[in-house]
Amino acid sequence: MIKVLSLGGSIIAPEQPDTDFLEKFNALIRAYLDRDSNRKLIIVTGGGGPARIYQNSYKKIINESLNDQADWIGIMATRLNAQLIKAVFADICPGPVVYNPTETGIFAGKIMVAAGWKPGFSSDNDAVLLAERYSGDTVINLSNIEKVYTDDPKKNPDAKPIDSISWTDFRKMIGDEWIPGKNVPFDPIASRHAEKTGIKVICASGRNIENLENILEERPFIGTVIG
Repeated sequence: MIKVLSLGGSIIAPEQPDTDFLEKFNALIRAYLDRDSNRKLIIVTGGGGPARIYQNSYKKIINESLNDQADWIGIMATRLNAQLIKAVFADICPGPVVYNPTETGIFAGKIMVAAGWKPGFSSDNDAVLLAERYSGDTVINLSNIEKVYTDDPKKNPDAKPIDSISWTDFRKMIGDEWIPGKNVPFDPIASRHAEKTGIKVICASGRNIENLENILEERPFIGTVIG
């Protein structure tokens, strides 16, 4: 059985690699895989702090910045984070980091690590494509938010947390346009493809290790189900 994690860069490296989180994540994932020899995981990494810092620098230098160029900067940050995750799991992740989710080799070992592919969407979309390719019905999207809200709770005190929402209603909230660095719970392009292919997404806090274990083990959890 294969599960897909879209591991937000804000969790891996909010400014620099979060070693404390990565140690706990490493222990959790190894314990989860050890409990059943049939289990495998695909981990798709986001760009996090490095992507944001370098994209902002580019936008300050070039007044009329291009989305494709900003995307490529973000993609390279996802690949740096992916290489770190692969190194942590090197003994059970023998394959190279996957850059193109439509062209993957044999899934050797227990873990496959993937990163950003090309401009036009975030690594969330790569996670959906890999779930589709390997017959997964769910993408677990881990970020620094516990649930999806009706609005940005930092700006709107009346924003309410959502336990579950349809793709139709979720896409009305976030729109259809992808802008590099766009701060939404799940990429609009990935959302459109997930709806089309019938893939469910769980949005939850990546730093809550106990809750992540509950999600992986299909126990009650804190988060938002989209789909």
